[in-house]
Amino acid sequence: MTTSLSELKHHVTKIAGTDNGEVIVLETGSAINAEASAMLQALHSRSVGGLREHLESLEKRGAENFMANFYVGYGHASIGDCGTSVIFVEGVSMLAAKAIQDWRLYSGQEASTRYIDFATQAFMNPLGTDVGETILENWRAFYVSAMPDLVQDLKQRFPMGDDEKETIYNKAIDARAFDILRGFLPAGSTTNLAWTTNLRQAADAMKHLRHHPLEEVRNIANALEVSLQSAHPNSFGHKRYEGTEQYNEHYMSEHYYHHNEKCSELSMTYNGVDSQLLSEYSHVMADRPAKTELVRQIAECGTVGFEFPLDFGSFRDIQRHRAVVQRMPLLTMDLGFEDWYKNELPDDLAEQAQTLLESQKELIDSLDCDEATRQYYIAMGYNTANRISGDLSALTYLVELRATRFVHPTLRYKAQDMAEILTDAFGKDGLVIHLDPEADRFDVKRGEHDIQIK
Repeated sequence: MTTSLSELKHHVTKIAGTDNGEVIVLETGSAINAEASAMLQALHSRSVGGLREHLESLEKRGAENFMANFYVGYGHASIGDCGTSVIFVEGVSMLAAKAIQDWRLYSGQEASTRYIDFATQAFMNPLGTDVGETILENWRAFYVSAMPDLVQDLKQRFPMGDDEKETIYNKAIDARAFDILRGFLPAGSTTNLAWTTNLRQAADAMKHLRHHPLEEVRNIANALEVSLQSAHPNSFGHKRYEGTEQYNEHYMSEHYYHHNEKCSELSMTYNGVDSQLLSEYSHVMADRPAKTELVRQIAECGTVGFEFPLDFGSFRDIQRHRAVVQRMPLLTMDLGFEDWYKNELPDDLAEQAQTLLESQKELIDSLDCDEATRQYYIAMGYNTANRISGDLSALTYLVELRATRFVHPTLRYKAQDMAEILTDAFGKDGLVIHLDPEADRFDVKRGEHDIQIK
């Protein structure tokens, strides 16, 4: 790792057909941190002297005063877009992870329920009561005890083919078992996530996170601010305005969660697409080959809205789509437990599961807490009311990706239904949606969807 600016070897490529044109990929080493990178890009926007001239300025002046003055002091917010930070948040609930990721510019990863050992994983009990602990441990006990029998049942239902590798087959069976039993894990299960963000977006996200209904998330926001101030001391001293803080606090406390007790089936809630304008894109839609995204410019034609019940476990998957607008659903037991999770169990386990759900509901209903806090104790197989909207490019990408055999079935079925509604509404205008022709087939290739260090 280099420590001197003069030692850095930037990646330079001349641009053909120009006299002095070139592409320079910056090598940062340890000499150019996020704030220095932001300064270089800001200077680049005000002078055509080129990167080498700005590197000399950086070496002489440093980035500290520049960022404190121009980004924080003078409010040139776009400068904050030019510096990137990588943040790891560990040991937080599934609810907190979703809150951090409830940001359309979020980029990052979260630990999958397929690769966490829930026999030992911590569950959050924010009430700190014995009843709360009992509820959480009841969920854990069923998850752990049901796993071996479920795996054997799945192997009988989906026997290994002659041409399939045993290691990959076993991973695919395990993945299916994890996907079924995740429905019985509480939303208070802890997880880890990584967040790659620029300095501006980190500051903007914290404006909302520090007013979140959950105390856990508010505490995370405070920890984020302390760590970011330590890492980038000249980029996180923004003045707080009382009116802005009150506005954000009111929204987050009163309107953040979406809940509709009458949400019983998937439906298109509105169609805001201008059909006349859409006609200009008829050939663009009709001629689009599979595995190709619909052009983003089609967004000018308008948006479409959907609402549908979806279990919280699968909401965690659909929330990863940043191009659509999604409300954060409140996890309750009002819309019932998703039948798929019970139906996938062998008969004896299904009976145990039903008994567990009934006894757990009684205990959860007895908790003396608000609805936001109650979420920690509710299993992720319970349905939530999901409301999303997006343009045809964003929605087409979503349904094609989520309607494949490698997607959790409870989400896959919703994606297939959305695809049918979109085709009925816009097929006459040229919209073609490419779906997996064998979406419901058990495919052992799912066992290859892993990341391992070799």
